[in-house]
Amino acid sequence: MRVEPQQLKIFLLDAGLVTKEQFEKALKEDVSSRAESAKSEIDFVKARAFISTKVKALLSAKEIPLRITHNDTKLNNVLLDEETGKGLCVIDLDTVMPGSVLFDFGDMIRTFTSPVAEDEKNTQKVVLRVEIFEEICRGYLNVIADHLTKAEKENLVLGAKYMILMIGLRFLTDYLQGDSYYKTTYSDHNLVRARNQFALLVDLENKEEELKLLVKKYV
Repeated sequence: MRVEPQQLKIFLLDAGLVTKEQFEKALKEDVSSRAESAKSEIDFVKARAFISTKVKALLSAKEIPLRITHNDTKLNNVLLDEETGKGLCVIDLDTVMPGSVLFDFGDMIRTFTSPVAEDEKNTQKVVLRVEIFEEICRGYLNVIADHLTKAEKENLVLGAKYMILMIGLRFLTDYLQGDSYYKTTYSDHNLVRARNQFALLVDLENKEEELKLLVKKYV
C-alpha cells in the first residue's frame, strides 16, 4: 500500500508540522505585515525545500515504512528513576500515531543536541553537539537498528535535517500568522525561535558527513 498525499498531510498535521500550503498561505496573506522582517528566514526555508520533498517522496513511495512512532521525543517525555537515572517509561502518549522513525530520531537530535533553549537569541550559542549525537546513536540504535530497513538507516541524518527545518518553519509560519499557535512573550519571539532552529540546521549541515559516519558506526 502506498501512502497517499492526503494521508501524508494528515500525519504531518497530527505531528504538529506545518505543510507547504499553510506556509505559502501565511506568506501570501501576511496578516501582521511581518514578511519583510523575516525575508532572510523565508529565503532560508525556500532554499531547503528539497529536504521536505525528499522525505515526503520516500514516505509516499513506501521506501521508508510507516511505523507507530511517538512523534515528540523530548527528554522530559521519559520518566527516570531518581536514584539510578535509568528510564522507566515514556509519557505524553497523545502524540503516538503512524509516522516514521525519521521523525522520532530527528526530533531527538533536534531537542537533545543543542546546548541552549529554543528561544535563545544569540545564535552563536546554537550548535549541534556531536558527542550528544553519538550517545543518541549508541543508545537508540543499539536497541532498534536490527529492526530498521536499509533506507531508514541511510536517511536518519536526513530525518534530523527535516525535523529541525520543519519545526523552524512552524515557528516562522506562526510568526507570519500573528502568533496564533505558540505562546509568545514578545513581538518577535517566534522569529527568534525560527532563527534558532535554522542556526542548528546550518551547524548540522556543516557536520553532516561526520554525523553520517557516526550513524554507520552503530547500525
